[in-house]
Amino acid sequence: MNMEKISLSHGSGGKMMHALIEDIFFKHFGNDVLKEAGDSACLALGTKNIAFTTDSFVVKPIFFPGGDIGKLAVCGTVNDLAVSGAVPKFISAAFIIEEGFLLSELEVIAASMRKWSDISAVKIVTGDTKVVEKGEADGIFINTAGIGTFENEVRLGISSIKAGDKVIVSGTIGDHGIAVLSKRKGLEFESGIMSDCRPLNRMLHEALGVGGVRFMRDPTRGGLATTLNEIADKAGLGIVINEESIPLSDGVRGACEILGLDPLYIANEGKAVIIAEPSSVKELVLRLRENEYGKEAVVIGEVTKDIQGKVVLRTRLGTRRFIDMLTGEQLPRIC
Repeated sequence: MNMEKISLSHGSGGKMMHALIEDIFFKHFGNDVLKEAGDSACLALGTKNIAFTTDSFVVKPIFFPGGDIGKLAVCGTVNDLAVSGAVPKFISAAFIIEEGFLLSELEVIAASMRKWSDISAVKIVTGDTKVVEKGEADGIFINTAGIGTFENEVRLGISSIKAGDKVIVSGTIGDHGIAVLSKRKGLEFESGIMSDCRPLNRMLHEALGVGGVRFMRDPTRGGLATTLNEIADKAGLGIVINEESIPLSDGVRGACEILGLDPLYIANEGKAVIIAEPSSVKELVLRLRENEYGKEAVVIGEVTKDIQGKVVLRTRLGTRRFIDMLTGEQLPRIC
């Protein structure tokens, strides 16, 4: 019997979590849909195609600059559906609440979920509530599921990615992780860093209308570096990104320098990575920038036949270095 125990690193989004999924969950649950390992499962129900996703939220603290666990639960679920190319429609919400949790805080969380579901044009249609003994749940955990429909002929997939395609990010990276960490540790940064937690469904739907999008993913746990490594590995292609092109706020850059963190591995909750064919990139970036959530969208690199399965960073000094998937746990309980 394997006596290895679960560690925080198994939930980081990095190498250990991917190994856990491969060795345990794919081993026992494996099927063609699951092994696509997308943010949502794309399913055919009769003549209708839908996207189906599920997620759990254990962020600490539950209230942070720019958001709260309720907003995070709605936006995170909406975004997982949206990056699959679907239009989010319905969400479930299940609550695991610790004995002694304040009803006033629960009401704030519920109101936040209602607000952001209205903004996202989705309905919370079913749910569940469980209460556990004091000390057993750290306040509150939320589990969601989401359903979306495909309303156009666009089908996104890693297998569609080709050498020469461009890599776009929809805005600055690292904001969510640093915002949560600053609140958790009582740190104060002059810039007042706010989480980027936001629903991306309308912006991404408009982007799909431009055409030429091959694949999308939201770089949450493990950050931009881990997301790009996942794409490169499954596509069997390489990705080269330019350090000076990666959008980064002064506040996040300064906080990372002070704390010794690499922003490429810090979680985001309101950004998208988009792989698109070169001919559509200019118009695509312009369309993203028309949306309030995509004003800082930019091309950061391209897909290549070289360095298959690897990600390379072209530094400001003109050198190159490999960017690996996250190893270990940089910031636990971030979403």
